[in-house]
Amino acid sequence: MTQRPSAWERAPRIGVTTYLEQARWGVWDRPAALLPQTYLDAVVDGGGIPVLLPPTDTDLRPALDLLDGLVLVGGADLDPAGYGARREPETREIRPSRDAVETDLLRHALELHLPVFGVCRGAQLLNVALGGTLHQHLPDTIGSQAHLPMPGHFGSIRIELATGSLAARALGVTATVSCHHHQAIDRLGADLTAVAWADDRTVEAIELAGRDFVLGVQWHPEEDATRRPLFSALVEAARVRTPVV
Repeated sequence: MTQRPSAWERAPRIGVTTYLEQARWGVWDRPAALLPQTYLDAVVDGGGIPVLLPPTDTDLRPALDLLDGLVLVGGADLDPAGYGARREPETREIRPSRDAVETDLLRHALELHLPVFGVCRGAQLLNVALGGTLHQHLPDTIGSQAHLPMPGHFGSIRIELATGSLAARALGVTATVSCHHHQAIDRLGADLTAVAWADDRTVEAIELAGRDFVLGVQWHPEEDATRRPLFSALVEAARVRTPVV
């Protein structure tokens, strides 16, 4: 008798990008592909199976053919050269090779009509990949450090969400979310719409028109109580999508 696959075996497989950084564990201090556990927990809590995608020289696009969705995670600043800008002093720790790998992954995911969820840097990468630009140092624009608390800590901000948007369907029209960023979306990329804002009018979420689920959020939903609704929405979109033939 053929055994039916378990619910876990039927769960959507969600690709999750990773950091390539110098890291310490045990007696070692070496370059490593790493990711905060909260991202993994968020995908699992949402009903998906996380599959880590490291920023290597290998072409990772074929991996997406085996997956059902993509999460672009946070991390270092994007290289301003990617949106035609001069690098300002406050733009630090850029990772051009990671930018290139994740941009290729994003574009292939869009070709495959995979659900895509960008978090913080991931939302910024989505915007830049579609022709948008960034504020390189948000405090210079809004006059405060409200979005960037002390190193190693997340702040808390209130946001308003556009009625009917993907994010609002998961969270409602207002929410309090965790944040840690000094850059933000400036000019929107092609076919992107702003769907959430902080009280200072910083763009907090963007969606791609004409797609079932392409969402970028400037905050860190994996770190707070809002993580399950958003990651569950991603996984559900991955579950019901029609593969591109």
